Amino acid sequence: MINFIVNAIKIVFLLGFLIIIHEGGHFLIAKLCKVKVNEFSIGFGKTIWQKQGKETKYSIRLIPLGGYVSMEGEDEESDDANSFQKASVWKRMAIVLAGATVNIIFGLLVYFILVATVGIEFADPAKDTIWNRIYYGAKGTGNFIIGIGESIKMLFTGGVAADQMVGIVGISDIVSKTSGFIDYISLLAVISVSLGVTNLLPIPALDGGKILILLIEIIRRKPMKLETEAKIQLIGFSILIAISLFVTYNDIMRIF
Repeated sequence: MINFIVNAIKIVFLLGFLIIIHEGGHFLIAKLCKVKVNEFSIGFGKTIWQKQGKETKYSIRLIPLGGYVSMEGEDEESDDANSFQKASVWKRMAIVLAGATVNIIFGLLVYFILVATVGIEFADPAKDTIWNRIYYGAKGTGNFIIGIGESIKMLFTGGVAADQMVGIVGISDIVSKTSGFIDYISLLAVISVSLGVTNLLPIPALDGGKILILLIEIIRRKPMKLETEAKIQLIGFSILIAISLFVTYNDIMRIF
């Protein structure tokens, strides 16, 4: 029972933390761009805690599998001068990019620190100095980035079969099997970078899909109609739900 509770805490903390910094990136840049944020939510479903700030409502919801930053005029028409749609396309681009960027930078920074402090393997002429730790830490992090890139490439070229993809159930199983603080933090870094990179894929309903729509706006020199954008996002969301169900089914079959 104790082991189950510890594993549950490990999973909820890891997912919750990565969601917080991801949505926090969107939130911070939106505030810096003077875009009105109506709600900052961690989780989905029923509200279990909320607090109304001067402008933004902060909430924690029952299902800790995501989160969102709801901005004025993001999904509907608004006459508010501080709405998302009233901001320049470059400000909107910065807001959308911020979440994934924070995840990627955080993951790489944590990975670099781990490699430079506890995971260094020095070559033979090489001494244990601060500069060598920085060098080999950077080298290890570079290899890590290349590995992530190769994984993404294999996914699109068929090098990774669809039934090998890992979803929330698979991630939870991997997290529960970590042994020790270093192993856990290393996995946190890997998942953070993976989450950031995945969110940048040009798929509607992901941040990358929103960026693609903004790029189309830049090329056309006029925004896409909200109704059209909403339909595209709905189609993308439906596809993501279908993929999630498929991946979750494979996770369960693989584990049990």
